[in-house]
Amino acid sequence: MRLLTAGESHGFGLTGILEGLPAGIPVDTGRINEDLARRQAGVGRSERMKLERDTVSILGGIIGGKTYGGPLSLLITNRDNRNLPESGGDPHHVPRPGHADLTGCLKYGFNDTKMPAERASARNTAIFVAMGSVAKQFLGLFGIAVLGYTSAIGAVAASGGTGKIEAFREAVEASPLRCPSSGAEREMTALIEACREEGDTLGGIVTVLAEGMPAGLGSFVHYDRKLDGRLAAAVMSIPGIKGVELGDGFGLAATRGSEAYDPVTWEGRYRRSSNHAGGLEGGVTNGEPLVIRAVMKPIPTLGRGALSVDITTKRESRTQYVRSDVCAVPAAGVVAEAMTALVLMESFLEKFSGDTLEEVTAAYGEYMGRAGGS
Repeated sequence: MRLLTAGESHGFGLTGILEGLPAGIPVDTGRINEDLARRQAGVGRSERMKLERDTVSILGGIIGGKTYGGPLSLLITNRDNRNLPESGGDPHHVPRPGHADLTGCLKYGFNDTKMPAERASARNTAIFVAMGSVAKQFLGLFGIAVLGYTSAIGAVAASGGTGKIEAFREAVEASPLRCPSSGAEREMTALIEACREEGDTLGGIVTVLAEGMPAGLGSFVHYDRKLDGRLAAAVMSIPGIKGVELGDGFGLAATRGSEAYDPVTWEGRYRRSSNHAGGLEGGVTNGEPLVIRAVMKPIPTLGRGALSVDITTKRESRTQYVRSDVCAVPAAGVVAEAMTALVLMESFLEKFSGDTLEEVTAAYGEYMGRAGGS
């Protein structure tokens, strides 16, 4: 399976091609559009979210509502598509700290910081959410559910979000901040609005849970096939993410081995009486829920500007304010959910390969019928 995307933040649109899908997978475009709307929602988003109303067009790979074995091609058009550097307007010479403005200009020889920003923009995550929606639809056929939500914004942490996904999914989806705790949500909202007034921004923590995965996805044979490494890389690739942990992650540093391991039990299948490892051992799923947490830094685009240097004069300058979110943590949770689903679908199809959904289902059923895979 391979995913390739293209497009710019203010170009005609964003497109993606996903190859390696077996034939026969039902794909609901309505569910893709629902996920795109989830990415755009939330307190603290920029004015662009009011302009863009993301919907997907299927350019190829679907016949009669199902995949047929050819590459899946999706398109999301941009309404705000008149602001490319080539469209005119003054170039920007003052790079925003924390963005790819300066590094992109140095790498590619640009003297307009808007150039690298077009591809580095978080706007490009929309196509990953669309493809991730397809992955979630596929995983759902095998009882695998994935959900991303807000664990913290600033210093305000949310309680809840434990247990079965379906027990708290409704609370997450009903929350403008995708937070399972209504009390924490009120504090988070007040904090975001205070930062907006001050021309400042906020980061936070998102959690992704995945349930229903069989033991045995991933590999410990090669470093680049370890599922924990692949998941961490996928989530870390999201703009603004600066740290990823699985299971208890960094918290394990303060514990002893006797407190940190997950005892093995037999309950008709192998289980763990705890889940400190977050569903992965040796780079392979162990049948317990997958738990990923990711830290998103505060967005470095400040309403009051930031200290920088003009790349043409080399003189100290302040950045020009560009329309931006105050807090994009809820959106990051939706994107992290999509990236997780894409990696899990790839790993699933590696384990249970086939040219058709029927063949994949048969391979999955045979494996799950054995004690080690059940």
